Amino acid sequence: MDFMETTVDSSQRLRALERANRVRIARARLKREIAAGELTAAEVILRPRREIEGMPIAGVLLSQRRWGEDRCRGFLAGLGMSEAKTIGSMTERQRIATAAVLALSRTSRRQRDDTSWRGR
Repeated sequence: MDFMETTVDSSQRLRALERANRVRIARARLKREIAAGELTAAEVILRPRREIEGMPIAGVLLSQRRWGEDRCRGFLAGLGMSEAKTIGSMTERQRIATAAVLALSRTSRRQRDDTSWRGR
């Protein structure tokens, strides 16, 4: 191995590390925005960014408040999807179906919360 190969390898490695760091930062920001309610999981699934294409769908779902592994697993099983399915590998049909079911569950939960509050 000569000097030029070492330089190319190290600069390529450095660029890969920088990109990986940008992806980690973008994913962490996205998860915080979902947890804070600034973004919904449905919005993220319908309009995925390049940084999250390799992110498992479970990572997005688990970012939501009150979503644990059991709820996530059951939700995805109902859609016939694996927890390991990446955002980027989802078909358009899967994205739309997932977002629609998320929106429905969110609406029905709000209605339940409103009804239980009135009853007190």
